Amino acid sequence: MRKLAAALACRNVGARLYGKPLQNIDVDSGITILDQILSTLRTLRCLDAIVLGISEGNHNLAFIDFARANGLEFIVGDEKDVLHRLIQCGDKVQATDIFRVTTESPFLYFEPVAASWKDHIDRNADATFIDHIIDGTGFEIIKLDALKRSHREGEDRHRSELCTLYIRENKDKFAINLVKAPPALMRKDLRLTADYPEDLIVCRAVYKNFRPKAPLIPISEIIEYLDHHPKLVELIAPFCEEGYESMYF
Repeated sequence: MRKLAAALACRNVGARLYGKPLQNIDVDSGITILDQILSTLRTLRCLDAIVLGISEGNHNLAFIDFARANGLEFIVGDEKDVLHRLIQCGDKVQATDIFRVTTESPFLYFEPVAASWKDHIDRNADATFIDHIIDGTGFEIIKLDALKRSHREGEDRHRSELCTLYIRENKDKFAINLVKAPPALMRKDLRLTADYPEDLIVCRAVYKNFRPKAPLIPISEIIEYLDHHPKLVELIAPFCEEGYESMYF
């Protein structure tokens, strides 16, 4: 029996923006990015568990408090070896597969998740990727065994936050399933991830506008909103090229 667990790698240290997951996306209500992500994931019926993969260090103790306050399983592991933390998350709840999103990205392209999980199983895929999509809105589904193989056979650069890099660089060793996003969502002039303070400004503006629809805010509607607010797009423009260069298509 297959079991899909969302593994959320969490840490507060960041050179560009401190404490990304715990930054308020709704300042007035005290709703954090991680709150928005958790609320979104809890609507996905295909998920059997949600686990926080917390980095070691006293500065990350707030994530333990968050996990306990929200009734979540959690593990504490190596700060740099994010891949191993994902594996630990899977082992914690006896999952067969991992659903991965990044914890600084509040807006998920949620509509195809259930169908992608079914297709992942039907094709017996090692990894299901949705690429060529707005930075911060995608997801990955990976067999836990494939992550363990990546950790075992890969190099130090693979045992990092680039959790699926080994799989992407060794496509001949893995069965990879690609989910194609609609062309309207292939916008490399936009990004929806809070990596810089300017990103956070944009994410807060988006959330404020769509608060009644939260947590399930359609990416297509966010795009339309940003197209009508060019000043917000200008804020994130300097970071788009760099961000998309680091994504593995």
